[in-house]
Amino acid sequence: QVQLMESGGGSVQAGGSLKLSCTMSGFRFFSRSCLGWFRQAPGKGREEVATIDDDGSTTYTDAVKGRFTIVRDNAKITLYLQMTNLDPEDTAMYYCAAPQIGLHCPTPGSNNYWGQGTQVTVSS
Repeated sequence: QVQLMESGGGSVQAGGSLKLSCTMSGFRFFSRSCLGWFRQAPGKGREEVATIDDDGSTTYTDAVKGRFTIVRDNAKITLYLQMTNLDPEDTAMYYCAAPQIGLHCPTPGSNNYWGQGTQVTVSS
């Protein structure tokens, strides 16, 4: 059984930092799969934040480029999202995701394993 568990969310002031973690127990293809972080703000759809492929190549949505870093640790089957210089616009529930079918990068509409989410709140 695959279980994704996020942690590390919280409340910070603008300009602060947080590091999110996502452990993917039972996911046998962790080291070979593209993985991702997503977020959903109240009243908005789920959006992709960052992805990291099995070769370490990364993508970021424009809003977080230069501030967020996605990292994977294959030995610990854990995905991380280091967030710096946080802005109130970053306030959202953050989710990690892995593909259920194949190894391609997850997208908001694709068939993924999802964590339960961790809340990030940034105050001005």
